[in-house]
Amino acid sequence: MTRLSRRTVLGAPLAALPLPAAAEEDFVAAERAILAGRGPAEGGIVLDIPPLSENGNSVDLSVRVDSPMTAEDHVTAIHILSEKNPFPRVATFTLTPRAGRAEVATRIRLATTQTILALAETSRGTVHRASREVIVVLGACVETG
Repeated sequence: MTRLSRRTVLGAPLAALPLPAAAEEDFVAAERAILAGRGPAEGGIVLDIPPLSENGNSVDLSVRVDSPMTAEDHVTAIHILSEKNPFPRVATFTLTPRAGRAEVATRIRLATTQTILALAETSRGTVHRASREVIVVLGACVETG
């Protein structure tokens, strides 16, 4: 997958930007690509998202990973995946030891009731995994046509 910096995206003409390779990827393939043959470790990661969302247009989510965040041992990336959204890779946060702590928070859109997965990659090559089922009353991200 091609990674582009924010500066590159904002400075480039729209037609020059490559389309994301993950556009045709499903939930299982996205998880498999991030794991890259590594077995996920359960624990060491907390995924905080409400179990029930009245409106899928804006769902609060935070991820916290137990990590010393030193140069030798730190979280390098936190990935958020959604099982039933049109694009399963909802967000990827890149971290360095300068972050001080391995914690991110955002709002996401959810199409329907589904499983949300958080994967945290570390500098030592391990991947921590946490998931949670979220019930969505009024969905977002739905194609009409």
